Amino acid sequence: MLWQNEREGTFNVSRIPMHVAILITCFNRRDITLECLKRLSHQTGVDSLNIEVFLVDDASKDGTGEAVRQKFPAVHLLKGDGSLYWNGGMRMAFAAAMARGFDAYIFLNDDTFLDQNALQRLTSDYRQCAAMMGAVIMIGSVRDEKTGVHTYGGLIRSTRGLRVDLLPVPATDSVQSCETMNGNFVLIPASVVAQLGNLDANFTHSMGDLDYGLRATKLRIPVRIAAGNMGTCSENARSGTWRDSGLSMRQRWRHITSPKGLPIGDWFLYTRRHFGWRWPIYALFPYLKTILGL
Repeated sequence: MLWQNEREGTFNVSRIPMHVAILITCFNRRDITLECLKRLSHQTGVDSLNIEVFLVDDASKDGTGEAVRQKFPAVHLLKGDGSLYWNGGMRMAFAAAMARGFDAYIFLNDDTFLDQNALQRLTSDYRQCAAMMGAVIMIGSVRDEKTGVHTYGGLIRSTRGLRVDLLPVPATDSVQSCETMNGNFVLIPASVVAQLGNLDANFTHSMGDLDYGLRATKLRIPVRIAAGNMGTCSENARSGTWRDSGLSMRQRWRHITSPKGLPIGDWFLYTRRHFGWRWPIYALFPYLKTILGL
């Protein structure tokens, strides 16, 4: 099945050198999800791609699934039970696509709106890098819609004394190296999936994408950032989260230990796995900030 455009029907693909699965998960933001799919369906320069979209609707109550089925009938629509969060939803989409077998798998957040040539640029940079170095993960950077400031993409680890951080690497005019990624728009070839498999089920919402990239780096699989920005995605707001210093300590603690914060089991596994002997410091720091009201 080819990806079907909302208006124009199926892409006219005379030859199919690359069979691509695009993986999305969503929950209760119908208009945003539909806009994401619309932008995806209007991609240009992708005649050489055979695209299939796997979208998990995690029991949305706002009619997302029904709207997707009506407007984009070619999408493989999978149903969650409402408890999947980002990592679980993406794992479900990934597993369904892996069972069919593709040349590459692309993570796409449903609040990421792609520029019209983003898919062509991402796959083009991937092909050029793969021709030189074989298996490679290729990341598309995104920017804030209003300010144009870099929001999500590739990251590197930075250590200074006892301190360790993950720092963003904004896109430039050329391909760059990094160590891991936000999962907003990322191409993972089948050769990498054969080594790393699916996202780790031990993570609930966040950290699964960061863990995947860091596991790739540990195995010396190149992780690269494609040239230029690929689309827009506003940075998640701090208001009403554990980062909001205006909330009480009890409220912030409830948020930080919730599935969308830094649940202790997920966070300790992630930091212990990837931050060496400094991991206890890195792991405890956000909880201490929350307790101290910083």
